[in-house]
Amino acid sequence: MLLTDQHPHNKSIMVSVLGAPNVGKSSMINYLMGMDLSVVTKKPQTTRNKFHCVFTVDHTEVVLVDTPGVHRSNMEFNKRLNEQAKEGTEGVDLNLLLIDLTRDILPQVKDFLELVDVELKRTWLVFTKSDRIEDAEALPLKEVFEKVQEVIPTAERFFVISSRKGDNMHELTGAICDAAIPGPHLYLDGSVSNKNERFFASEYIREQAFDLLKDEIPYEVAVLIDEFKDVSKKDEERQSHISASILVNRPSQRAIVIGSKGTMIKEIGTRSRNKIELMTGGKVHLNLHVKVSPKWFKNNFVLEEIGLPRAHNSARVWRNKN
Repeated sequence: MLLTDQHPHNKSIMVSVLGAPNVGKSSMINYLMGMDLSVVTKKPQTTRNKFHCVFTVDHTEVVLVDTPGVHRSNMEFNKRLNEQAKEGTEGVDLNLLLIDLTRDILPQVKDFLELVDVELKRTWLVFTKSDRIEDAEALPLKEVFEKVQEVIPTAERFFVISSRKGDNMHELTGAICDAAIPGPHLYLDGSVSNKNERFFASEYIREQAFDLLKDEIPYEVAVLIDEFKDVSKKDEERQSHISASILVNRPSQRAIVIGSKGTMIKEIGTRSRNKIELMTGGKVHLNLHVKVSPKWFKNNFVLEEIGLPRAHNSARVWRNKN
């Protein structure tokens, strides 16, 4: 039954976005959203938390569930990332399983099913990065899809897209809206996510760290927001004060993140502030601090604080001394 204060033609659908690292999940979501909500870098395993990304087409509300890339690892941190992806399939109306066209297709599907270990309900395959294939239309994707249906019986259809060029993105959007069912919208206040500005501020800082730092550093970097408050007075342009800690694993990494005469941390701060100001619509005062937290990725307190609760196969991990 529709709520009395909503349009009688309202529809909604919740869609999980699944796949391996660097398959193009965040890029696709940002294209569909029409804004850079989910962080995107050239490095895999950028997304660490599942969260909702919401947009509306006419009377149809689409809630996309962004999830971390599923991968093989026995590290506690990575187990929790995979658990986030698994939880992303719960309670949704439709699963989008993204497959990279530049790699062998069937192994990607089988690896995902083995690692997530969940029976997927209604599923569509989305073949990504078609712009990197010389003639994507010549690929025998129909035959490959039929083989996928043997291992995913709930797979209904497939799409071939390019988030970079926008190829077939409107077709995908239209199909998702057509699959929505009559029902009330969940986000009535214009929200585009179930996460708050504090979460996205930490994500944008980490995004810039991923982009600017050496290959081995970003995966041992975490960001904690120590303070986020509005300092503007009534009837003035919004101003926000944000203080954040960038956690690293070793002292040598701290020196790299700070950079010669503070050049690196300054650049991370400048780029992050620009993105956060676009989000808040006002001026942002951003203070960044680099802290050494040995093996933070095994510290239960830190992992919980960055939104990664224990997984079903978690090992015993460090506890906060306090």
